[in-house]
Amino acid sequence: MKEYKLQGLSCANCAAEMEEEIRKLNHGEDSELQFSSSKLRVQNGVDMEKVRRILKSDGASLVDDEGAHDHSHGPNMKQLVIISSLIFGATFLLEGMVAPFIMIGMYLAAIAISGYQTFWKGLKNLSRLKFNIDTLMTIALIGAVAIGEWKEATLVAILFGLNEYLEGLGMEKARSSMEQLLKVAPKQATRLLADGTEEVVGIEDLKEGDLVLVKAGEKIPSDGVVMAGYSSVNEAAITGESLPVDKKPGEKLFGGSINNEGLLKVEISKAYNDSSLAKILQLVEEAQERKTPTELFINRFAKYYTPLIMVMAGLVMVFPPLLFSATWGGSFYQGLAVLIVGCPCALILSSPIAILSGITKNARNGILVKGGAFLEQLGKIESIAFDKTGTLTKGEPKVRAVNVYEEGRFFSVAQAVERNSSHPIAKAILEDSRVQQANSLEPSSVDTIPGKGVRAVIEEKTYYVGSEQTLTHLTVSEDVKADIDKLKEDGFTLVIISDEKEVLGMFGVADEVREESRTLMKRLHSLGIKHTIMLTGDHEKTAGKVAAEIGVTDVHAQLLPDQKVEKVDELKRNSKLAMIGDGINDAPALAMADLGIAMGKGTDSAIETADIVLMQDHLGKLPNAFRIAKRVNAVVKWNIGIALGLKVIALLLTIPGWLTLWFAILADMGATILVTLISLTILLMKDE
Repeated sequence: MKEYKLQGLSCANCAAEMEEEIRKLNHGEDSELQFSSSKLRVQNGVDMEKVRRILKSDGASLVDDEGAHDHSHGPNMKQLVIISSLIFGATFLLEGMVAPFIMIGMYLAAIAISGYQTFWKGLKNLSRLKFNIDTLMTIALIGAVAIGEWKEATLVAILFGLNEYLEGLGMEKARSSMEQLLKVAPKQATRLLADGTEEVVGIEDLKEGDLVLVKAGEKIPSDGVVMAGYSSVNEAAITGESLPVDKKPGEKLFGGSINNEGLLKVEISKAYNDSSLAKILQLVEEAQERKTPTELFINRFAKYYTPLIMVMAGLVMVFPPLLFSATWGGSFYQGLAVLIVGCPCALILSSPIAILSGITKNARNGILVKGGAFLEQLGKIESIAFDKTGTLTKGEPKVRAVNVYEEGRFFSVAQAVERNSSHPIAKAILEDSRVQQANSLEPSSVDTIPGKGVRAVIEEKTYYVGSEQTLTHLTVSEDVKADIDKLKEDGFTLVIISDEKEVLGMFGVADEVREESRTLMKRLHSLGIKHTIMLTGDHEKTAGKVAAEIGVTDVHAQLLPDQKVEKVDELKRNSKLAMIGDGINDAPALAMADLGIAMGKGTDSAIETADIVLMQDHLGKLPNAFRIAKRVNAVVKWNIGIALGLKVIALLLTIPGWLTLWFAILADMGATILVTLISLTILLMKDE
């Protein structure tokens, strides 16, 4: 697929119609015209001349075309509206002073200058029996001129031109806000060659393992690891966090973050296309075009709405003269006004600008919403299920207590088994000084027992390392049981080591609760979240201790990965449920929930599965995401109410015969401008 940047798109309905036309071309069946991001994707075999003609028919064009400029709402349209307004204003000054044919000529000039694009598009649509806003406006203009309503016809053309300009301007504001977000991508990097020389290359040429130099003020070209140098790095573009983070050798870096001071030598760990920044930009761009259920309903509704308005206008023109002796001229005039009121633009725009603004606002905070449907769903969530380790806690456990019954083998077996694991608890055990000093042993096999621990064979003996569920093959002595109960009572996670005959010892491991977790639950409950639920594989006592500290409403402990999925399935039957996790074992539960939210520094599988990704390594920004989502949903409802409400009021004015053409266009324009401005207020929301 080849991608082109477009300009001149101001109407979502028109964009959908152009996409339909392009898909009818040879090799065009997979074409995508993305209104929100102003992009066109087509297969290489598509006839681009025909594509250009389709785009031109609606005032749009490819940005790459030489001399191309924006016809629909750029400076050109603004100037045309101003010129036609000046001519219209002059008619009031010259009325009665010049011949009538000169006045008519001035009216026609003002109509042509402001409305010629609409007029020609409308005539083409009429010839193809295609009914959209341009068709309705063209019929209304022809009708108004035919019955001699020159002033009204001119005012309608000027107001519609102004409406088109302002509508396009509002969409561009939302788009430019998104484009600012996309500008964080670096363009090039300084690569360090094997002989010590430097070369400047495009970021797309970087490969995993390349060494690059990043000077103060430069952007880090892709994800990598600091090999040499010390500096503070601004990661706001990725995580939304404004405070810089100190970096030293061995620490990870995000591509797109900014090196504040020192010189850093960085080893690239991911090619740019696989980097965190590239994934963010891709997710954000894709999210713009994923339609919400509300948008899909509005689009379906608009498809039937325009023909319905045409029928209503016809009835208004014909029925009053036939049934109530009204004048044909007056009824025809009222019918034309109904056509203008029926313009579906405000209704179609009621959702996309609000959704785009919400996705952009969240992305600025380091929260990636993968589509408008997920943003809408986030605003409806009533319950949230949290994984404990790495989500509510730091995921960096430490060994706090040790009970040893067989010192000769206990620490050696612990070292032999845990050095093959990447689990945070294994890392904590390996950091214990006694484990580090133990004799090194080499396991001949290591097998995972899902949700319980590990079984290893060392020197032809079988050992079990994990929770107390690994002890089912033993009869545990009363003393050992007492030690297990004591450590559990104190809230420790247990790692018990045993062989086929006895328990060798146990570690008591504790994870530290995240600072923001203590206030998070109160903030979520104040936003209307009814239930906050902890799901964990830990023992009930450990889970209970953390739950009491942070204030969750429900706790479900000692869950295996498949039990987590079952619990999520059960919970979502009672209310709209979001699941938040960070590990590979959370991915199935994230997929099962109504909405999956992953910690950005968690595993790739959790991030790929989730509908929303928090790029920070904490939940501090989560309440803001809920606030934004709820605001977006409220704005969309308000917009639909305004768009339909103003139309209903205007249509009711036809009953006493009070609806005029200028009021009809003002009602339509007012609705469009209002829904656009209300949608853009989402970008101005302050974080709490």
